[in-house]
Amino acid sequence: MNFKNKYLLIFFLSISIGSAQQLVQEIQVYDYAGRMEHLGNNKTTLIGSASSISFNFTGAKCAVSLKSVDSYEHHNYVSLVLDGDYIGRLKVEKGETKSYPITISRDLKEHNLTIYKATEASNGGILFDGTTAVLSEIKHIKKKKIEFIGNSITCGMGNDTKEIPCGTGEWYDQHNAYWAYGPILSRTLNADYLLSSVSGIGMYRNWNDEHKDEAIMPDVYEKLYLNKNDAKPYDFKFQPDLVSICLGTNDLSDGDGVKPRLPFNEEKYVSNYIKFIKTVYKHSPNARIVLLNSPMVSGERNITLVKCLKQVIAAFKKDKKHKKIALFEYQPMQPKGCGSHPDIEDHKVMAQQLESFFKKLLDEK
Repeated sequence: MNFKNKYLLIFFLSISIGSAQQLVQEIQVYDYAGRMEHLGNNKTTLIGSASSISFNFTGAKCAVSLKSVDSYEHHNYVSLVLDGDYIGRLKVEKGETKSYPITISRDLKEHNLTIYKATEASNGGILFDGTTAVLSEIKHIKKKKIEFIGNSITCGMGNDTKEIPCGTGEWYDQHNAYWAYGPILSRTLNADYLLSSVSGIGMYRNWNDEHKDEAIMPDVYEKLYLNKNDAKPYDFKFQPDLVSICLGTNDLSDGDGVKPRLPFNEEKYVSNYIKFIKTVYKHSPNARIVLLNSPMVSGERNITLVKCLKQVIAAFKKDKKHKKIALFEYQPMQPKGCGSHPDIEDHKVMAQQLESFFKKLLDEK
């Protein structure tokens, strides 16, 4: 073989190897959504409510390795969807990583499993440490994107009482973010979604704290874990078309009735809200923002809340850089979940009320 032919052979082999390597890199076996942290070796920590991992697999056997991760040992929950069917919540026991078998009931050529974090960021993370299933390629379909910023309502706190009645177990034993209004609405609208929500949190104060000991939403929003940890900022790679903000229930609350509670401060609430919207615009400049009142606030308090939200919107009246901020008011509701929170059926009603309004805003993009 002369030098020229030898050179050409090496050249084409290099192209072939490079193409093969590129093909391997392009094959995606996991699809991720929500606030999470990738740890390498296919290990991922699910952080935010309804954050998820989805994968396709072949065969009739599948088990997933999961671990509840926090500063102290306790259980957690995930919700499972297999081949498009919701198959319930799974309790992730405290302690070391455990393997949880998934029952395959349908004889299909290829299956899909999605694991959603049912609990919230303040319950610690859930480590996904792989699966025994034979994985096949999964492709993410581009969709419109919605971010839901809120408190316990947005988290789905107290909504799932099927297995554990209210008032029993731990405070998060009835959490099921998969059945919160945001995920329900997003599935109806065929949109991708992200929940940035923390139970008990407010815009200028929390349910039982005057912003003395606890962080408020403006303090934690830019942190990956929705806490005070500055070492792990959120990357804001998820660029929403629509940002829904539902905060005010805790600002307006009376707390536990034991700890001293000041009267609701409209000026602080409005001022913090305006600053917070500017933070949202900093990271998602092209998003349309919609403000929601609360299904847990009624009467004179709701009148006050809506008045404040309108003042917030009025502050951006001359803003030509961003899309006009919208306002949505829920119809009055008597929540049937734990701690006067909406249950799953209430969340379905909330999603139904929002459906046409959100669809119109998304279609305007």
